Amino acid sequence: MPAQAPPLQPAASLVLDGLGASIRQRRKALRVSANTAAEAAGMSRVTLHRIERGEPSVTMGAYANAMAALGVQLRIVDAPLGAAPMAGTEPAMSAPPIRLADYPQLRQLAWHLPGVAELTPQEALGLYERNWRHVDQAAVSAHERALIDQLVATLGRGQLLV
Repeated sequence: MPAQAPPLQPAASLVLDGLGASIRQRRKALRVSANTAAEAAGMSRVTLHRIERGEPSVTMGAYANAMAALGVQLRIVDAPLGAAPMAGTEPAMSAPPIRLADYPQLRQLAWHLPGVAELTPQEALGLYERNWRHVDQAAVSAHERALIDQLVATLGRGQLLV
């Protein structure tokens, strides 16, 4: 069973998300399967997938092993003292909630959330990414397509992870 994730600041969560996405992107660019990459890093495929999702409960050593196996380098850059937080690191609560009633495909993906009428943008993007195979592409309205594009651009760093 995975360890309990520590509470994270929004900026730290974004860093882990970006690191996981970079590891996944490198693995895909090298055309290496998750099983092969995990074996090379000395971990299970499940742990590698948790790393690629940026989960904070995975040890830093496991992240380092995955990066070493795929040739990903990590750079530490100090922000100037007194500098404003990085763009996009403001708390997730500042974004308005997404009403499920306004987006039919998203509403169908959220079938397992009875009584939930709204999602955060992060939750909505996560539902789209995890369940993209269930989205009826022909039935996606222009309004919902605009939402997906906006979520991908602002939270997904320009890439829908499906």
